[in-house]
Amino acid sequence: MRLLVISDSHGNYAHAFRAHQMAGDVDGIVHLGDGSEDARMLEEVLGVTVHKVAGNCDFDRCLPAELTLELGECRILATHGNRERVKSGLKELIGKGVAAKASVVLYGHTHLPAVEAADGMLLVNPGPLKEGLPGSFAIVTVHGATASAEIYPL
Repeated sequence: MRLLVISDSHGNYAHAFRAHQMAGDVDGIVHLGDGSEDARMLEEVLGVTVHKVAGNCDFDRCLPAELTLELGECRILATHGNRERVKSGLKELIGKGVAAKASVVLYGHTHLPAVEAADGMLLVNPGPLKEGLPGSFAIVTVHGATASAEIYPL
């Protein structure tokens, strides 16, 4: 199963559509906040569900702060990262992932793409889609109970 993971589009829905086009066939899309309207536009135009969480710049009170996706045997925790203070380090994020028994933790907020392992989990930040920044997205591929991820530039 392949997931397109995007974050921090900040109103630049054109970059979100470009990331989707570049990603090719995907089984799902996750938007990690700071661009909830962009995520809704993707849903409406593409006719697919976009799993989304609220970022610190999103004002939709209906959006969850985090969500857990169960993809087969793989549990994925998605959050924007501001509540876990990821700009100051990943300790709180890792703790939340461990508590959730996640195999994969997806986060944004820092505008810095990253794929790394910690405490038996894969941590993935797809980077930003905001105008004026280089722009990137991630593809997370789930293999049973585990997953791999790769960052792609726009």
